[in-house]
Amino acid sequence: MARKPKKTTLKKKIPLNKRTSKKSNINRTVYISILSMTLFVFMGFLYYFIVHKNKEESFPSAVVKNVEQDVKMMPKNISKVKVKKPKKKQIPFKERGKNDEKVSSLKPKLAIIIDDVHSQKQIEAIKSLGMKLTPSIFPPYTLAKKSHHLAKMVKHYMIHLPMESKSKQLNKQTKTLLTSFSDEDIVDRVMEIRQLFPDGKYINNHTGSVFTSNYKAMKKLYIALRIEGFIFVDSFTIASSKVKKIAGEFAHTYLKRDIFIDNEHEVSYIHKQLREAVKVAKKKGYAIAIGHPHKVTMEALKSASNILKDVELVYIDAI
Repeated sequence: MARKPKKTTLKKKIPLNKRTSKKSNINRTVYISILSMTLFVFMGFLYYFIVHKNKEESFPSAVVKNVEQDVKMMPKNISKVKVKKPKKKQIPFKERGKNDEKVSSLKPKLAIIIDDVHSQKQIEAIKSLGMKLTPSIFPPYTLAKKSHHLAKMVKHYMIHLPMESKSKQLNKQTKTLLTSFSDEDIVDRVMEIRQLFPDGKYINNHTGSVFTSNYKAMKKLYIALRIEGFIFVDSFTIASSKVKKIAGEFAHTYLKRDIFIDNEHEVSYIHKQLREAVKVAKKKGYAIAIGHPHKVTMEALKSASNILKDVELVYIDAI
């Protein structure tokens, strides 16, 4: 019996245009999937970056890591800023005379800083002299927990920051900055000082012979101070101070104490030191002297008008 031939089923041919369309749909699906994954990963990185950055900005170490680069840019940025000079008051020609005295601005300038200020009584004693003296106020410590409020009593003042010295006893003062402090410790302290003295501008060291002569520690402090808007005035308690070198690296003006006026508590000695300060001012155009709120110092300053007649007594911010 003859076998029936098998029916051959031919596969249905798909038109070329439809095959291409199907393939493109697959490619489009894969492409969309890859794009979605990429977008998801990108959003994840973006979220991590934002959160991580906010954490770093709130953490002092981030400031220390990036701060040197920021401060190196300061001289360039500052040099580009144009400061409008105040117009000088012109004296009418008919009012000028041959015997007119030189205006005070032509005299050498002398700034006298009064360190260790921590009480209202001391502020009142300084103000009672009617002289342009700049009190340098201690941050709060055990014996004067609200000393920062004294800044509200004067328009011109400084902050007298305790820093490590060779004396273990002096280093026990509240929150004295030590060379062993970490970056975070130094930045935290500077940020705290800014909160205590929101409009403060100038800071000088209380003791600090060890700290200021330590290049690494002093540079960290110097940078942190500049970022918070402070200008450091070197009390120059030791000849090996590194502040001048650091200020030079950033092309900043270096300010330092020229004369201590009351190492000896006698009016005659203080007057002698004031004469030395005047000599320095005449030689270089300005001088910075440091005294303390001792009763004898106040008496000596009160009777020093004749000694100071050849200089213009100014606040530290006029130097």
